[in-house]
Amino acid sequence: MAAKARYKRVNEQNKYGMIMATVAVALLLVVVLIRSMSLVQKRDMYHAKIDTLQTQIEQEEKRKEQIAEFETYTTTRKYIEQVAKEKLGLVYPGEIIFKDKSAGK
Repeated sequence: MAAKARYKRVNEQNKYGMIMATVAVALLLVVVLIRSMSLVQKRDMYHAKIDTLQTQIEQEEKRKEQIAEFETYTTTRKYIEQVAKEKLGLVYPGEIIFKDKSAGK
């Protein structure tokens, strides 16, 4: 009889231990799932940020090319003449300038 009681007590302790272990594993699984969802959201946010930054890089590369082209253009004689005419009002000797009377109104 004592052996049966002891066996029953050990068996109940084993069941209690198994239940506790199962609960602990389930809690760990829930925590891991929650953290993984959080990490997935962060990953998606970072991918969106990378796409945005990549677009900005492409825009800045285009702007860089435009600036390089403008820099080359500003060293040409055509540009110098254009600025001299438009901003300084200079003309070549013997050149005639016609002004539109309606443009001044």
